[in-house]
Amino acid sequence: MNIEALLITLIIGAIAGWLAGTLMKGSGFGLVANIVIGIVGAFVGSYLLGVLGVSLGGGLIASIINATIGAIILLFVIGVIKKATK
Repeated sequence: MNIEALLITLIIGAIAGWLAGTLMKGSGFGLVANIVIGIVGAFVGSYLLGVLGVSLGGGLIASIINATIGAIILLFVIGVIKKATK
């Protein structure tokens, strides 16, 4: 992975993590954690949308939407686990 691909991945992760945190009403964890959640969410979203047979196409916007869907699911699961451990 070259520097350009790494920067694009980090930017997509940051945007997706921020969007997911905003959509989940304050479930964000800060910039670095949002980037991690966005990147992990991209993998979750790709897997789940692939299993469902949904294709968003290619490009930057589709990647952000895909990562945001996965990050929302990830934040939901984290929230459920946090509630269960209280």
